[in-house]
Amino acid sequence: MRGIEPGDTAFLLACTALVLMMTPALALFYGGLVRERNVLSVMIQNFVCIGVVGIIWVFGGFSMAFGPSVGGFIGDIRTYFGMHDIGVAADPTYAANVPFILVFGYQMMFAIITPALMTGAFVGRMRFAPFLWFVALWTIFVYLPVAHWIWGGGFLSEMGVVDFAGGIVIHASAGSSALITALYLGRRPTGESGPVPASLPLVALGAGLLWFGWFGFNAGGAYAADALAAYAFTNTMLAGSIAMLVWMFWEWRHAGRPSFSGVLVGAVTGLATITPASGYVEPMAALLIGALGATACYFAKYIQTWLKVEDTLEVFRAHGIGGITGSLLIGVLASPAINAVSASGHQLSVQALAVAIVVIYAVVVTSIILFVLDKLTRLRVPEAVQREGLDEEMYGERAYSLWGMKSGSPD
Repeated sequence: MRGIEPGDTAFLLACTALVLMMTPALALFYGGLVRERNVLSVMIQNFVCIGVVGIIWVFGGFSMAFGPSVGGFIGDIRTYFGMHDIGVAADPTYAANVPFILVFGYQMMFAIITPALMTGAFVGRMRFAPFLWFVALWTIFVYLPVAHWIWGGGFLSEMGVVDFAGGIVIHASAGSSALITALYLGRRPTGESGPVPASLPLVALGAGLLWFGWFGFNAGGAYAADALAAYAFTNTMLAGSIAMLVWMFWEWRHAGRPSFSGVLVGAVTGLATITPASGYVEPMAALLIGALGATACYFAKYIQTWLKVEDTLEVFRAHGIGGITGSLLIGVLASPAINAVSASGHQLSVQALAVAIVVIYAVVVTSIILFVLDKLTRLRVPEAVQREGLDEEMYGERAYSLWGMKSGSPD
């Protein structure tokens, strides 16, 4: 047994901070993409996830995800409740070379950003108080069980399903839940087909910070400053780079010109797609995954059109489809030279089964949560407020107070 390694500990500390930064970066990314009157309403939803999920993680969340398995479905909530038995000694079950409390902290950051991803799907349509309950209930009943099934020793893990940094656990679950939430809340009364960005420079800043944080998101999954982390790091960069260009190609071909927002979104699709496979594939395979991911995400717009759902910032398209694509491609491109997983028909089949189970489970449970909350308290923002924008009406603040002018219809 190696014991605590200072270098590995320092590395994972940095990765943990990078992953936390991704939630405020997501707030900037989403906030810049919507109309100016809804900028703050989107950003506050992202930031508040840090508080809500952080407290849940301490009081039973970590136990339910990573505690001893109860029937392969959920972790024993009592084991680490209130951070009981979570100290500086290493736990070889998850990482024998870093303090166990750091595993607790690192995984907390993943739990925080997952519900935050969904906020882009229902911009300006969900009241804030029910949103807080939605985040809490979704984390408890969707994220924690799914995390346990794959990362905590649950039944999917026992079947051989792998997910290096969250393609199924995070992106597929959040993307599919975002889609059903947008469908449940319905379209905006304005009849607009899409958002009008308040600030593309803000979007660029958010995208750049997301990309930067993604290195911690993926490379940290190695739990060590080693060759595996180096592969995950490099694969992350390559997939994001090629996806940016492939998305730009498709947009240029169809619209007759590229767009800056498209370039940024394209990079994010590549990052989401490589996430589950980043620690299992060769760098050249990462390029292919990024290209295929960007293509799949780009053409997924036809799914949303067919469903007639208003996923405002296309969370399902970018994260749901991206996570699903990358998770399936593990079964096609995984290399035993990188990690202990090989491409095979069996691996592809178990990956596909896991994706199907998680997507169906997330959709069903999210629908139940929405239905119950809607019966207990009104979920949807009144149409008059949607038309005027949420920032001043619900929060009493403006993102750009110096402008002082009210815009037309909101996002």
